[in-house]
Amino acid sequence: MSDVLIADDHPLFRDALQRAVIAALPDATVHTADSVPALFALIETLPEADLLLMDLHMPGARGYSALAHIRGQYPGLPTIVVSGHEEAQVARRALAHGASAYIPKSAAVDDIVEAVRTVLDGDVWLPHQLMGGTVELKPDEADVAARVASLTPQQFRVLTMIAEGLLNKQIAYDLGVSEATVKAHMTAIMRKLGVSNRTQVALAASHLDVEKEAIPGITEGL
Repeated sequence: MSDVLIADDHPLFRDALQRAVIAALPDATVHTADSVPALFALIETLPEADLLLMDLHMPGARGYSALAHIRGQYPGLPTIVVSGHEEAQVARRALAHGASAYIPKSAAVDDIVEAVRTVLDGDVWLPHQLMGGTVELKPDEADVAARVASLTPQQFRVLTMIAEGLLNKQIAYDLGVSEATVKAHMTAIMRKLGVSNRTQVALAASHLDVEKEAIPGITEGL
């Protein structure tokens, strides 16, 4: 019996993925999450899970950052990325970051079933319209991905919140911790990312954006 994880914040699409997984693996047990923090908690309880299907865009994720972090923390967990993006470049960057397959949200159920079976057989899957060509990550992007992979789950959450422009007070409130704890996380994040201030943390994270996004105005210090 296989344990399959599905992380997507849209209930209808999450249900569609679940039906496709059951069609591919009738004996599978499917576990779902609607955010990156919920996914981290799920993986901690199921460290031997057989497969993960995750959306690039859900609460707690920014670009390829969650994918890079999970692949670094759980390299033995095959991961399929699902996304509303239809561009071949986006799909190939996902593979370059360690995904085993890329499924556009417009894909038919049969394609999802095929992707699940292909990945569990140890192969890589892309839809026919996105095949052809490869992508090598730019050195800066590859370096940031490796550094993000070294963060703890809580440090990753803080990093994502910083990239979204939240202040220490807001981050502390959302995480239920003190501002001193957030500052301690900030110090560790800056050390691991090899940067020296809050703005550089956000800029480093932006290397993993799917598309170039504006960096929120950040004026607060540590």
